[in-house]
Amino acid sequence: MKLIDKSNFLSTICVVFTCLVLGKIVVEAVFGGIFGNDQENLLLMFGFSALGTFVLSQHYRLERFPLIAVMAGQYVVLIAAVMLVIWISGFFVELHEDAYRDMFWSFTVPYVIAAAVYYISLYFEIKKANRLLQEVREAGAAK
Repeated sequence: MKLIDKSNFLSTICVVFTCLVLGKIVVEAVFGGIFGNDQENLLLMFGFSALGTFVLSQHYRLERFPLIAVMAGQYVVLIAAVMLVIWISGFFVELHEDAYRDMFWSFTVPYVIAAAVYYISLYFEIKKANRLLQEVREAGAAK
């Protein structure tokens, strides 16, 4: 039995890479006393990625609502969280005059792409499940 195969190869690379980067940041901060903008940005990207993934994964709890409303609501929650983090960080560091606009675009573009991929994949999974369910029903009716 293979633990890593062609269906999970890319996701395995992503998990290993993420663990290595986070480990490197921790080691540099703890043992090297280095924690600069690069490390902070990588941790923010990881945090926003984790938050975005979590929010997308909760769509099934909102199935009773129209899909467009769910997608818009998810985006509003996430962009509000991003802007809140930027606002809070403004108390500790000086923000660039375009910080909010830059973060809006830096978050929105990848999120819209990722959400589109996620929901398109979900659509095809549901379509496949419905087709299999129909085949099972037809096989049961034939008996």
